[in-house]
Amino acid sequence: MTRCSRFLLLSICLATAGYGQSKEFIQLNRELLNLEDRVTTAHRATDEKLERILQMVQNLSDSYGSAIGDLSGSLRQQLEEQRKTAASTGLKVDQMAAEFQALKESVAAVNARFSRLEQQITDIRTALATMQAPPAPPAAVTPSGLSAETLFQNALRDKNGGNDQLALRQFEDYLAAFGSTERAGAAQYYIGEIYFNAGEWQKAAEAFDLVLEKYPDNEKTPDAHYMKALALRRLGKNAAARDEFNALIKRFPGNRELVERARAQLKEISAAKPATKR
Repeated sequence: MTRCSRFLLLSICLATAGYGQSKEFIQLNRELLNLEDRVTTAHRATDEKLERILQMVQNLSDSYGSAIGDLSGSLRQQLEEQRKTAASTGLKVDQMAAEFQALKESVAAVNARFSRLEQQITDIRTALATMQAPPAPPAAVTPSGLSAETLFQNALRDKNGGNDQLALRQFEDYLAAFGSTERAGAAQYYIGEIYFNAGEWQKAAEAFDLVLEKYPDNEKTPDAHYMKALALRRLGKNAAARDEFNALIKRFPGNRELVERARAQLKEISAAKPATKR
């Protein structure tokens, strides 16, 4: 309903109503009109605000849409550039790998050449050393052509069998031909025993002394000390014998059997009368 219609209706109501009530209706009409004006103004303001908001949303949409499109294009361009860079880098890596493999093969070839050259130098040095070295002396052989082991076993068998003279010659032949072998010390010791058993004390002492002098680390060395001391006692040289027994005890304390026998001999020497000096 328009304002004019409402005003006409109110006028008719006033004409039919009493005079006392006309002022209240006029005041009420004014208030209604003011209220209507305020509602209309508020509605118009609301419409204007909504219009501005819609315009702002449209502007933002257009602006962001353009920015997003630009960003998407930029990203696509960067991605393409990265792809091109990766392809180029991959090609360079392949080229470097091929060059490295070629270099590796070249180094291997050079190393092989150096190895062959080093072997040739070694061969030349060996040949020169062989040419400059004096010829090796011929291997010692016995007159009978026997090997060292056979000759030693034959001599030991003859000694144990009581054929001392044959054994003595065989042991002497062994030392002449194989004096630097492992059994040479034992052969020299058995020569001393043969002389000792024959009562030739001086030759026995000298033979045992050769064992101590030439073969000090032989397995027969402790026995040579003891037998030399016994031979010296037979010669009446108790002071020298005492020294030899003491040397045995000092050098080979772990050889209990010989050490006990040597101590027993020392007691006998101490109990005996003073012997002839050396």
